Amino acid sequence: MFLGHFAVGFASKKFAPRTNVAVLIASACFLDVLWPVFILLGWEQVRIQPGDTRYTPLDFVSYPWSHSLLMSMVWATAFAVVYYLIARYRAGAIAVWIGVVSHWVLDWISHRPDMPLYPGGPLVGLGLWNSVGWTMTVELFLFFMGLWLYVQATRARDRIGHYGFAAYAGLLLLFDIANRYSDPPPSVAAVAWSGIVAVIVLIAWAWWFDSHRTLRALGLSV
Repeated sequence: MFLGHFAVGFASKKFAPRTNVAVLIASACFLDVLWPVFILLGWEQVRIQPGDTRYTPLDFVSYPWSHSLLMSMVWATAFAVVYYLIARYRAGAIAVWIGVVSHWVLDWISHRPDMPLYPGGPLVGLGLWNSVGWTMTVELFLFFMGLWLYVQATRARDRIGHYGFAAYAGLLLLFDIANRYSDPPPSVAAVAWSGIVAVIVLIAWAWWFDSHRTLRALGLSV
C-alpha cells in the first residue's frame, strides 16, 4: 500500500479535526517511517526481486520490528501516548493509534504471506499485490475517499491551503504511478534513503498546507 496509508491520514481529519493532518498521515505511515531506518541498521531485510508479486519488485524478507501486528500495536500506543501528553486531545490520540495499526491491516491485505503476527511468529497476507488491476482500484478508491472526507472537514483559507493541498494530492498520484511503472530500484540502500527523504518532505508539506486550512464546522484555523 502507498496511497491507502495517506487515505487513512486524510480521512482521520474528520474524526480528529484539531489534529494537524501531518500528524495523522505520519501515524498512518509510521511503520514505513521506521522500516527504512531499520533496514539501514541491518535489523530488517528486503531484497530487490522483480516478480515476487506482480505489483512490486521488493521481497520483504524480514521486518518483524516495524511490521508485525504486535509491534504495530506497541508503536501505536507509544505514538498515541506521546501525542496525548503534548496535545491533551483524546480524539487525536485515538486517531493516531488507529492510524498506526491501520498500516498493518492495509499491508496484510496487500502483501503475500510475509506479514508477521509477532516477531518470530506466523506470516500472513491476502496477496492483493498479485493483481495489478485490483491493487490500483482499491488504492485509488481509498485515496479519493480519504481526500473527500478531508475536504468535508476543512476548507482553504488562502492560496497555500488550496494549491498546496491540490499539488500534494497530485504528487502522491504521480508517485504511485511512477512507482508502479518505473524500473526496479538500483539497490536496497536507495530504497531506504529515498523512503526517508520522501517521508520528511511529505510530512512537512502536509503540515504546511493544513496550517492554511480552516475547519468547516467551526470556521477556526486548523
